[in-house]
Amino acid sequence: MKKRINGISSADLWNIVDHLHDEIMIYDNDYNLLYVNKAALRHYGISQEEMIGKKFSQLDETYWGNSTLPEVYQKKTMVAKRQITNLGLDIITISVPVFGENGEIKYVAQNVNDIYNYTQQGKAEEKFLNIMEEPSKKDANYIFAAQSMERIMETLHRIKNVKSPCLILGETGTGKSQLAKYIHSISDRKDKPFVAVNCACMNPNLIESELFGYKKGAFSGANAAGKKGIVEVANGGTLFLDEISEIPYDLQGKLLQFMQDQEFMPLGSEKKQKVDVKIIAATNRDLKQMVEAKSFREDLYYRLNIFEVTVPPLRERPEDIKVLIAHYLEEYNKIYFRNHVFSEEAMQVLLRYKWPGNVRELSHIVEKTVVLTNGKEIQVTDLPKSVFDYSQDSVQISYQEEEPGYAGRTLREAVEEVERKMVRDAFEAHGTSVKVAEVLGVSQPTAYRLIKKYCMS
Repeated sequence: MKKRINGISSADLWNIVDHLHDEIMIYDNDYNLLYVNKAALRHYGISQEEMIGKKFSQLDETYWGNSTLPEVYQKKTMVAKRQITNLGLDIITISVPVFGENGEIKYVAQNVNDIYNYTQQGKAEEKFLNIMEEPSKKDANYIFAAQSMERIMETLHRIKNVKSPCLILGETGTGKSQLAKYIHSISDRKDKPFVAVNCACMNPNLIESELFGYKKGAFSGANAAGKKGIVEVANGGTLFLDEISEIPYDLQGKLLQFMQDQEFMPLGSEKKQKVDVKIIAATNRDLKQMVEAKSFREDLYYRLNIFEVTVPPLRERPEDIKVLIAHYLEEYNKIYFRNHVFSEEAMQVLLRYKWPGNVRELSHIVEKTVVLTNGKEIQVTDLPKSVFDYSQDSVQISYQEEEPGYAGRTLREAVEEVERKMVRDAFEAHGTSVKVAEVLGVSQPTAYRLIKKYCMS
């Protein structure tokens, strides 16, 4: 007769455990895997039959990292850790020791679940889960650890539902557009359109028609049926004007009028239309200097910066570097089905780097190393050469001090390194392909190609 536990046969009970969504593992007191249920296939891509009977050493570092098991045997207490599987899945493993009559560990039982299930749990569960190694804060999709960023977030929460414009300042790549999206996402307008426009990428001759639209036959080459303008599309929501400094001077007056009255007149029309739009603008340029140089209207500047937020560059908030690396590593491990980790040496190189391209550059470098690294651990040799430039003059100094041949580099490599520095410096200083083209003496399409090559990859 089969043994029954509270009315359930032992066979049925094991069958239930076998089909739980949570992964269940049981080890003996000598690192032997005695049991794992069918959830193993979802987490590691292999069946329970292939895993049962194996030693922990045959599984660890192949199917997961950051293991809990050695700590449980050593500390004789429950241990919970976050792990990335060989399939790139983000999991939480909770290991609990089961003691025998002699007080020694007889078994270790593990409960493994996808991390997204735990993010839905209450604060009581969060207290004992080692979700992140670095102390960071995640507000919607904006991740930070620096106090300077915390103050910015506090300001944004205060002004989120204020209709007056907001001006976001900061260097290229600091996350100004992401911050604009964040403001929209926490506001009362979150269910309405968020329309982003990069003013530097628009044809100066067509910006007015793009912003305010036009009626049938408004000008030669116009759409026969007319076109709805961007401000009308954004009605009820948020209009984000990125690189606002590149708006042509003769159009700035019309933009100011629109911001004050929330009314506009499409080209070819004699009737004004009213909308309800919150304006968020951003630039990496010094608008005060532009006002002094008469290239940006003073009245428009003061209308835009009723609420002004300056995002500090990444080099001024080093606390954010490590948490952002952890965030993007997790993200790209998932996307590309990897389980990479940075070696301590590689992490130190990244922490010393000045990140002239800020968060955008950090994201691209982490993605590149995740894709191109073969081993599980990302070593110093897997990092791109650019992260070894610790000073702005590093390229010039290296050329002055090295012997002919530049330490084994070819002429093409040496020229490319100088080109990279010139393009990055110009883009950091001016922020648009038009200005970079002017400074470097190349065409705008060439400047855009070089920016994409050296600043966005």
